[in-house]
Amino acid sequence: MTDPFWSRHTDHGRYYLDPASGELLPSVTNVIGTCVAKERLVPWAARITAEWAADHPDEIREHVGADRAALIRAMTGAHVAITDHAMDLGTRVHAGAEAKVLGAPLPDDPEAAPYLRQLDKWFAAWRVNPDRDIEAAELTVINRTVGYAGTGDLLVWLRTGRLRRRQLWLIDYKSSATRPASSVYPEYDLQLGALRNGETVLLPDGTELPMPRVQRAGILNLRVRSHAFVPMPADDATWNAFRNLVPVARWLHDAPTTHPALKPPPWADEPTTGEAA
Repeated sequence: MTDPFWSRHTDHGRYYLDPASGELLPSVTNVIGTCVAKERLVPWAARITAEWAADHPDEIREHVGADRAALIRAMTGAHVAITDHAMDLGTRVHAGAEAKVLGAPLPDDPEAAPYLRQLDKWFAAWRVNPDRDIEAAELTVINRTVGYAGTGDLLVWLRTGRLRRRQLWLIDYKSSATRPASSVYPEYDLQLGALRNGETVLLPDGTELPMPRVQRAGILNLRVRSHAFVPMPADDATWNAFRNLVPVARWLHDAPTTHPALKPPPWADEPTTGEAA
């Protein structure tokens, strides 16, 4: 999966270029990543570092005292390597899912293949006919009023309504090698709520289409041996929370990281009355 056509990488993360105005708008995930604290990552990183230390006693003995800097780099880099690999795998799973939806050839990727088999099982369980039920894949939406853009993974019709009527779902894929298939993070709802409230759909040629009326939203968790389809509210409360984050993210991105120090006035070096006496 390539980057969405209008996305741009900046020093402050992913932004989208608005072809109509030339303005750069922060991505949905950028806004969430900037504003939502990731306290859970701190103990996770500590655990990964501890596991690396337990698994590499010889390397620790070799470097301790002799090359302390190299040892610190190796230990602190353990969780970075795992994070980078997970992100790369997620990108490849998304690429395979997009290829399946579009009927394109699948890349040869043994590591991603089990996750994509779970996607096939989900399609089969819900009797999804790509020609009839899939409305769009990798759909870029833009909201100029609030000032953001983002890309959703899948718009699909499912028979989840009353009397098995079809409803249009906005779905985001999430892959993980360790987390239970039923688990979700609260920020997933922020992501879906933001995408659901896009004002228009932005096509690669710069033309725009009306944003479809999304009736429901959910996360499709793909795992090596299982999957779970988890509905998320993506309701008005979620939307209000997200749109209030956008100006905060923009402020944080634009805020200076240094300020001039305040020096004491010239008379600060003069002796006090007691010292003069």
